[in-house]
Amino acid sequence: MTDAIATIRLTDILRVARQRDASDVHLAAGHVPAIRVDGRLEFVAGTEIGADEVRLMGTALLHRDAIERIETGSDISGTWSSDDLGVIRVHGYRTRDGITLALRLLRRTVPALDVLHLPAIVAGLTEKQRGLIVIAGPTGSGKSTTLAALVDRINATSARRIITIEDPIEYRHANKASIVSQREIGCDTHSYDSALIGALRADPDVIVLGEMRDPETMRTVLTAAETGHLVITTLHTGDAPQTIDRIVDAFPGTEQPQVRMQLAQALVAIVCQRLVPRAHGAGRRAVAEILVATDGVRNIVREGRTHQLRNAMMTGRQQGMQTLEHHLSALISAQEIDRAAALALSDRLEEVVSSGVPA
Repeated sequence: MTDAIATIRLTDILRVARQRDASDVHLAAGHVPAIRVDGRLEFVAGTEIGADEVRLMGTALLHRDAIERIETGSDISGTWSSDDLGVIRVHGYRTRDGITLALRLLRRTVPALDVLHLPAIVAGLTEKQRGLIVIAGPTGSGKSTTLAALVDRINATSARRIITIEDPIEYRHANKASIVSQREIGCDTHSYDSALIGALRADPDVIVLGEMRDPETMRTVLTAAETGHLVITTLHTGDAPQTIDRIVDAFPGTEQPQVRMQLAQALVAIVCQRLVPRAHGAGRRAVAEILVATDGVRNIVREGRTHQLRNAMMTGRQQGMQTLEHHLSALISAQEIDRAAALALSDRLEEVVSSGVPA
């Protein structure tokens, strides 16, 4: 297997993925290439990929040093782009069979927030001048896309200094009304926490953090949000109450009361989203649970009564709050999704209202 042949096959696989509007491509030694379309895996016609071929594909997407680091047990992430295939996020890791590559095919342009069809309250969050906004959800739920769309809305509608810290950079933002500076972990800075501390000295209005990964970063995020900056970040959690608990529980027990105080003061909103198949096989759309930091919500967070947040969301419709089940029910009523797809996302079947749409 030569470099040229491996590159040609890689290009063919990526071209099929783009044509199918796939979100991901999986390349593993001993397996037929697979793509993910509307959340489901499909196998690309062809033969299994050999270990040497995957290595050569990885070298084309990353670089030789990165492949050598993968082979010694490191996980490596980066981005690759071409004029015809667009930008692709690459994650390489080692398995018993050799190198495995997970590729995320990014949109060619930053999607407008309106295109994502999230509730109107989400667009309103971009007008906030300070505090913490968390975009939560499991892997593959569209958090990075929503984050980019929020940045684009702020960039287009107000004159602010925006600093993004990402691992890796997925969407490039050209300056519009705002000034946007983007930093990538591993290339422009060593870690989220060090970049975040540096950002506080760079006169930012808005700080965008790709993900809160550790207590040190969370601590700095809370401080930044308390001291007059708007901080937007993501977290891998299933719902809004779990997001609060994840942040608080990241700290030692002796620090948790203070963290709850800080979080109650700094929080603006939590948007916890999923992607659900549209009815009649027409792609997927976002569905969101939304918690807005009203005075009542702040008291609940401060006092550690997160089990009451769900009730606050159910009764806080006028403030823009909603549970996941409420949004699912609304989409069923609008015939955008069917009941079976909604029930696959919710553990509270009794709260997902059927509107006569067949499952």
